[in-house]
Amino acid sequence: MIKNRRDLIKKYIDFFKTKKHLEIPSSSLVPENDPTVLFTTAGMQQLVPYFGGRKHPVSKRLVNVQKCIRTVDIDEVGDTTHHTFFEMLGNWSLGDYFKKEAIEFTLEFFTKILKIPIENLAVTCFKGDKNSSKDEEAAEIWKSLGIPKKKIAFLGKDNWWGPAGETGPCGPSTEIFYWKSDKKVPEKFDPEDNNWVEIGNDVLLTYNKNKEGKYDESQKNIDFGGGVERILATINDFEDNYETSLFLPIIKKIEKLSNKKYEENKRLMRIIADHIKAAVMMINDGVTPSNVEQGYILRRLIRRAVRNLRNLDVKILEIDATVEIAKAVIPIYPDYKINKKLVFEELKKEETKFQTTLEAGLRKFQKMATDKIISGKEAFLLFQSYGFPIEMTKELANEKGIKLDIEQYNKEFKKHQKLSRTAAAGKFKSGLADDSESTRKLHTATHLLNEALRRILGNSVQQKGSNINPERLRFDFSFNRKLTQKEIKDVENLVNKKIKSGLKVKKENTKLEQAKKSGAQAVFGAKYPEIVSVYTIIDSSEKKGWFSKEICTGPHVENTKKLGRFIIKKEESSSAGVRRIKAILE
Repeated sequence: MIKNRRDLIKKYIDFFKTKKHLEIPSSSLVPENDPTVLFTTAGMQQLVPYFGGRKHPVSKRLVNVQKCIRTVDIDEVGDTTHHTFFEMLGNWSLGDYFKKEAIEFTLEFFTKILKIPIENLAVTCFKGDKNSSKDEEAAEIWKSLGIPKKKIAFLGKDNWWGPAGETGPCGPSTEIFYWKSDKKVPEKFDPEDNNWVEIGNDVLLTYNKNKEGKYDESQKNIDFGGGVERILATINDFEDNYETSLFLPIIKKIEKLSNKKYEENKRLMRIIADHIKAAVMMINDGVTPSNVEQGYILRRLIRRAVRNLRNLDVKILEIDATVEIAKAVIPIYPDYKINKKLVFEELKKEETKFQTTLEAGLRKFQKMATDKIISGKEAFLLFQSYGFPIEMTKELANEKGIKLDIEQYNKEFKKHQKLSRTAAAGKFKSGLADDSESTRKLHTATHLLNEALRRILGNSVQQKGSNINPERLRFDFSFNRKLTQKEIKDVENLVNKKIKSGLKVKKENTKLEQAKKSGAQAVFGAKYPEIVSVYTIIDSSEKKGWFSKEICTGPHVENTKKLGRFIIKKEESSSAGVRRIKAILE
């Protein structure tokens, strides 16, 4: 029996390597060059550009385990299965094998490698609609492999994926379910019966939805996803994911700190365990608490965990509670090389900051709660002056049985950036899937900017992240002070000089080590596959023969003369030791 995540992941990766898949590393929780999502929510995110036919530098068959953050159902955390941070097993075919092989691989992995009895499995297929026919083909493949007709159900929207935005790759899916109950497995599959738990999903990307809303036949791709937490719980006959080795050490630490039992405080302890684990992973990938974007989510998670620790009567500041719980998280993920010092510092800092205002904020809330409604202005005051995320105010109001004027609060909050929920749901209207000319230009300009910063500010400058949409680029880099106006102008002028020079942009695929030895720049801390794409901006006036050389997935223009005029619109702090530039092309 597979008891821990490392064994499960190894079995999965090794199995798909026997099927000629090459392993690619997990990408960061903060997606590169995708302005449409706050976090990486699925393994397929880094592969979106290749679903349309662009050649992947490694292989047409890929496999990995991807760390993910999802916040759209954060209020559901506290039950047995929902998590903010989770890992996803994924395998992909990019225009190579399709439906038959995908279904065969999936069933073989679950029945032969994980030893799940086939009689405990059932599947769903797409029932068809006006855009695509009923997927009888998938059903026939399952039947040929031993899944009886009565264990196959046809569903609608639950078995259709995408496109993630208004246009792009999409198609039917076929999901595999496991009977988790001790009761006898029913002869007929009922998808509404909660004893059937989904453990994997093969998305059969068949179409490309165009701007007119029509579904065109496209490169056929496979995207399989299966949650590590759910699969591990399933094969060990746990109905509660928090009883697996992925959470049990954390739960035991919370029990010790609170001197209370999990059995009597399940919801509170699950929330704390989930949120601190997610916070550890987010901090390790460079997120710091703030009132916007990823930082807002991190702050919300830490503060929600702290409030629930208080509800368990934990003396938070006396024992550095969040840090102590983080110490139980880290050994579960030895392969992630978690920066303990950074994680502990950020947790302690945010815990202390929140604790100092929490008491006063709760007293203020109690005064507000004498009325039957908390006004939007009062809720915003709690956020602005006492650091209460609006979700916490909602929870407090619900506990008191009083209403909250959320519409008025949103008006008060309009000066701040949008909260996470819509963005985190993931709509690829641009970003990774966007090959528009304006985006290609801005990608190329980002390479010029990166090298110009190194030339003007020194070689210690390192890229810390970028975010590109068709209107502008955003570039984060390591630097410990504000740039002077002269430095900003010098960077801008150097970029424009190289644009006017009409430099060719060359792409080549090469081994990672060879790319690094050739001088290619890489994002600090990022993990790359063995074979990478390198974009070189050729410049014969340079001693090396090039101005910029970077490991990147693209897309780019062929010559810098297509870019137009480069203008830096803003230079500001992103986080401690990291500056941010926003720029456009005219």
